[in-house]
Amino acid sequence: MTATTTAPVTAPPGRPRTSLSGVGLVLAAGFSVHSGSAVAASLFPQAGVWPVVAMRLTFGAVLLLAVCRPAIRGRSRADWGVVVAFGAVLAGMNTIFYAAIERIPLGAAVTLEVLGPLVLSVVAARRASAWLWAVLALGGVLLLGQSGFDRLEPLGAALALVAGAFWAGYIVLSARAGSRFPKADGLALAMVVASVLTLPLGVAGAGTALLEPPVLALGLTVALLSSVLPYTLELIALRQLPTATFAVLMSLGPAIAAGAGLVILGQALTWSELAAVGLVVVASIGAVRSGGRRVAA
Repeated sequence: MTATTTAPVTAPPGRPRTSLSGVGLVLAAGFSVHSGSAVAASLFPQAGVWPVVAMRLTFGAVLLLAVCRPAIRGRSRADWGVVVAFGAVLAGMNTIFYAAIERIPLGAAVTLEVLGPLVLSVVAARRASAWLWAVLALGGVLLLGQSGFDRLEPLGAALALVAGAFWAGYIVLSARAGSRFPKADGLALAMVVASVLTLPLGVAGAGTALLEPPVLALGLTVALLSSVLPYTLELIALRQLPTATFAVLMSLGPAIAAGAGLVILGQALTWSELAAVGLVVVASIGAVRSGGRRVAA
């Protein structure tokens, strides 16, 4: 979700009816997240992966702390354990995903990454029919590789799959943080942990390049596009959409990422790769509907 990461969100009480404005907000949030990843990829030649990850998480942490103002007193050791684990997963997920999109197109990377949440949805559904969606997703991956994983670069593809495993961990930990902290407080605190883990390596990797105004401006843009804007749009959308509709729309991530990669980075996918993206999107939607509901990531 970039792979991206937005705040864990839960639907408000009641069952809101689907509205076109709500659908538009979710799609806008998805394009914002993947546009942030595309902007991050454009920064790699200037700063490198670690510095971009550090800026994205640090700026994101500062912005979320300013918005959420989470209370830190009165928390148990178990609460802080969840925050630290959540932060470590955020750091790992973002670093590995950014390392993947440095090597392979954004659309292909998100298509592979989304397999992590998809497998989690299939397992959580505990229905034999849900495994049909896993088979469909596997068909998409095989089709993606038909054009040659040498075009995608094997290491980049492997990193995207590992990022997907971290994304599944993110979903589990975001749910736990959401049950222990109000609103997005758990995410804000976890972002601080992730920032602390990545900032030293980011500074070491970029040195004075991090202080250049154009680099800082793009880093702030990545944080806004990848965290603050999509979280706000999703929160508003959930007041207008049923949770199931929201989850289905979130499954369109690979297709939106392919569009962002084309528009911002000029990364065109082959017809077989586009078909693979379509299969994984359909499998994700089917897995969501089989599972009844999914934690948004």
